[in-house]
Amino acid sequence: MWAEDKASQGLGMEIVEVGPGHAVLAMTVTETMVNGHGICHGGFVFTLADSAFAFACNSHNQNTVASHCAVSFLRPARLGDRLTATAHERWREGRSGITDVTVANQQGETIAEFRGNSRTIAGTLVPEAAMAAAVQDSK
Repeated sequence: MWAEDKASQGLGMEIVEVGPGHAVLAMTVTETMVNGHGICHGGFVFTLADSAFAFACNSHNQNTVASHCAVSFLRPARLGDRLTATAHERWREGRSGITDVTVANQQGETIAEFRGNSRTIAGTLVPEAAMAAAVQDSK
């Protein structure tokens, strides 16, 4: 999924870790992300959270998309801040899920809280046969 994610890569995001129902992504606020108030534009904070949400949701190897997202901005991010988005799946049943994401700066201060609702769609990220072979090889 990362190889095809030109949006996240283009903003300088990095994957810190991904596991079942969990993802951590990081990004540094650059000059082109600062708005007229001298703070990071909320859209960039939202995008970082949304990308962490996407990786957490898709960590079960089922194609999953957002059906609804909401963000609360709690304090501003500033030029040069290193933002980390930590996503945790809270609920997943059938084709639906809820994932919470906290975006924090390098001091550990919470910048934003994001909640995303997900919907599983047809298909997998890695073909099932390849997944089965990888599991067999690891034994």
